Amino acid sequence: MTSASTRAAAAPFAEQRLGAALLGALGVLGALAIWQLVPAVGLVPEEDIPPASAVLGELVSQASGGAFWSAVGKTLAGAGLGLLIAVVAGVAIGTLMATNRVVWHALRPTVEFLRPVPGVALIPVAILVFGASMSSDVFLVAFGCVWPMIVQTIYGIRSLDDVARQTARAYRLTLADRLRFVTLPSAMPYIATGLRIASAIALVIAVTAEIVATNPGLGREIMLAQSAGLSEKMYAYIVAAGILGVLVHLVFSGLERRFLHWHQSQRGGQG
Repeated sequence: MTSASTRAAAAPFAEQRLGAALLGALGVLGALAIWQLVPAVGLVPEEDIPPASAVLGELVSQASGGAFWSAVGKTLAGAGLGLLIAVVAGVAIGTLMATNRVVWHALRPTVEFLRPVPGVALIPVAILVFGASMSSDVFLVAFGCVWPMIVQTIYGIRSLDDVARQTARAYRLTLADRLRFVTLPSAMPYIATGLRIASAIALVIAVTAEIVATNPGLGREIMLAQSAGLSEKMYAYIVAAGILGVLVHLVFSGLERRFLHWHQSQRGGQG
């Protein structure tokens, strides 16, 4: 069988949900095998990077205790509350900017100035104002996540089909009705994309803030384990943060498929 025919035969399998899951599992197993071999063959000292089997064993051990789940819960709470604030504020501000020229010209310079500023850059400010608490996590996550929500909302509303806009005007719908029944539903695919992007940013900022500011959560556990020289525990919590990120992605991707099944981006069954 030629390479072209092999690729043609493999494409339908890779496009199927089960096939994609199997290929993903094989990729993960391959990465774990490499991780296991790197310290085993002496490329790096085991004290610096323990083998995957030791880290996963430590992760299982930590997961059997209440302190682990308390740290996970605090990280999720800080990231979740900050993300919720960012979604509400981002959609509201984006809608105003996309539908009102005065608001657009008034807010655009501020948004363009603040959008490139990473949320973690404000960690010193958050510590001064809120101290080492979940409030600082919420503030940093909200700041870092609001910008993709604003931008995606603007793009979504401005992509509204002219026919739909003219139809709404022909039926003399009020501004509130146009937003509720025409504008926002049409912009939902863009807003959903912004939400998926923001959810990943939220977790990154929350864990980073916990490492730097010693706020309660997975990040602080990583920092404490590193300070105590407990490399296996440190990597176990890093892996836990990665697994948490994958689960968050799967949850938001599933919600997007569930509520936007009518959109062309979801018809191929890709996630």
